[in-house]
Amino acid sequence: MQVQALTKFVRMSPKKVRQVAREIQGRDANEAIELLTFIPRKSARLIHKTLVSAVANAENNNNLSSNDLVVKTAVVEEAPTIKRWRAGARGMAKPIKKRNSHIRIILSEKKDETDSES
Repeated sequence: MQVQALTKFVRMSPKKVRQVAREIQGRDANEAIELLTFIPRKSARLIHKTLVSAVANAENNNNLSSNDLVVKTAVVEEAPTIKRWRAGARGMAKPIKKRNSHIRIILSEKKDETDSES
């Protein structure tokens, strides 16, 4: 069974968030939560918040144990960009793009090795 959590309109560029999201893919959920607490980046705090929400969704809505969960995918999608302008040389306006992102974390149950051997 798969469980997901989604954080939308995060005020951070997707490129920066993806660097941390790649680190947790394929790890146990508890191990990933522990890893994210030690990464000193804003994106790690945002992903940590989403991951804790996904684990809570699994425990409360689907009666799954947090010890049996694995981070299947951690996807960072691009959200609408806020466009601003800054004064440039010779009276021109220079564009500033403030990028946003959506963070989607999908958890799945761990497959037991004992079931696959028999």
